[in-house]
Amino acid sequence: MFKNVGESSFEEINLENGFYVLHFQNESKEVQIFERDIDSTFIQIHFCLRGNSKFLFNTSSYSFDVLDNRSILLYNPQRTLPIHLEIQPKTTLISLLISIEKFHSLFSKESGYIPFLSDENSNKKYYDDTEIKPTVSIVLQQIINSNINSSIRELYVKGKVYELLSLHFQQEENTNGEYCPFLVDEQNVLKIRKAKEIIIARMSEPPSLQELANEIGLNIKKLKEGFKQIYGDTVYSFLFDYKMEHSRRLLESNQYNVNEVGLKVGYSTASHFIAAFKKKFGTTPKKYMQSVSSS
Repeated sequence: MFKNVGESSFEEINLENGFYVLHFQNESKEVQIFERDIDSTFIQIHFCLRGNSKFLFNTSSYSFDVLDNRSILLYNPQRTLPIHLEIQPKTTLISLLISIEKFHSLFSKESGYIPFLSDENSNKKYYDDTEIKPTVSIVLQQIINSNINSSIRELYVKGKVYELLSLHFQQEENTNGEYCPFLVDEQNVLKIRKAKEIIIARMSEPPSLQELANEIGLNIKKLKEGFKQIYGDTVYSFLFDYKMEHSRRLLESNQYNVNEVGLKVGYSTASHFIAAFKKKFGTTPKKYMQSVSSS
């Protein structure tokens, strides 16, 4: 466990029995390691507001990444999942540890659309990886920035965590009220994660959907459905957003010019890259670089 070390900090808040909030802030230039025992009756929800972290299991033979602006949910009633966490520099992470008993008491009426609460999945492991909703991000920032008298701070944080959970599990109005059973099959989830890794690694020359499906061993239909369910977007829409975010970071580094950044993310002409960047961020790469350097 790391605590306050230079520019790194860790805080654990015990809201009540079986309900904990962990807050990690790594402002240092080094990777920080955090370890904590946790038994199989707990659900883990990890929100990465910025930066990235890696969870290691089975003596580091199995890992999950928690990337910038994404959250993962882990639940495995069949075995313990002790936290062994690598927190990269410039990373902010909030984790919720909730006993399944406590979770049931909060969402008993919603068990129909929360997969691991349904009778058929009650003894199965479950994994989910989603983008942090803007409403959830606001509440997370409120928790981090809560500057309240210590005597009532835990009450404030507890209220915000309840709000956070309700927003995180709230269904969009355009959904059909049911979760896709795809996520119950862990092998399919791992294949979809592999697909994401492939398109990111080859962002400058991404494979076609058919080539991608062949490489991960799924048909196109399952690739499309699974990717949408796990990452909340189509394969190429997700890749577009990733490329734009990556290009933004490259521009902020001041190590490359606009043409070089465009080539790195797969645009053969500067005009196409400029148009794509403006579509995403509402400004040109050059103006964005100027705004960063002047701030």
